[in-house]
Amino acid sequence: MDQAHSDDPSAARPEGQAPEGRASFGFRDVPAAEKAGLVREVFASVAPRYDLMNDLMSGGVHRLWKNAMVDVVNPRPGEKLLDVAGGTGDIAFRLLRRQGERPDVTVCDINPAMLEVGRDRAVDQGLLQGLTWATGDAEHLPFPDRSFDAYTIAFGLRNVTDIDQALRDACRVLKPGGRFYCLEFSKVTSAPVGRVYDAYSERALPFFGKVIARDAESYRYLHESIRRFPPQRELAARMRAAGFENVSWRDMSLGVVALHQGWRI
Repeated sequence: MDQAHSDDPSAARPEGQAPEGRASFGFRDVPAAEKAGLVREVFASVAPRYDLMNDLMSGGVHRLWKNAMVDVVNPRPGEKLLDVAGGTGDIAFRLLRRQGERPDVTVCDINPAMLEVGRDRAVDQGLLQGLTWATGDAEHLPFPDRSFDAYTIAFGLRNVTDIDQALRDACRVLKPGGRFYCLEFSKVTSAPVGRVYDAYSERALPFFGKVIARDAESYRYLHESIRRFPPQRELAARMRAAGFENVSWRDMSLGVVALHQGWRI
């Protein structure tokens, strides 16, 4: 059963943060200046089989999570939408189809290999109108202030070097009244289920990575990055600190993932 929650910033607690000047890269702390390059290498490696791996690792449930996210976004015709770290187009295509008339979706990703996969998929699906592709860093987006009505990021925030800076820049590019949505792996709310899930992800992600993508190490990083991402309440508090109001989140699959949302007022 999904659950919705409102933020209580007084209850936030930091968890798994790297020391100053360093950033988490899986279970390792690396110099902050090096993380973006390391993440680019991971996603350049996994890009060709990224969507197949998502299906295998989640049993296809990632499609339901993404559909639920777009249901909540509920884009309206003519709105300017930004999907960050969405190079393969999975969220952008859903937004485009849901928007219907006057679609306007910009996909921004730091990794050219992921964007190349997304462009090819768009052509294959006949999605040629209303899509813009941009190479850019979530921490320093290449867009003017107050440009978009809604910002989405799915399974990408945990890969940025400075989460707080990415949140601040998300707030910057949104218009007043703009909405922010983050779909990300989170803290499982059931201890027994959490133990099973951790054991599965620790073993299955590198195994599938080795067999399907021929890259076990990249998928070991992805497992470790999930484990170090801030839990629901802490992320909500950090969103408020970045300038968002009316922050809340919705747990899905017992907190395996959470959909956070907030407004720029």
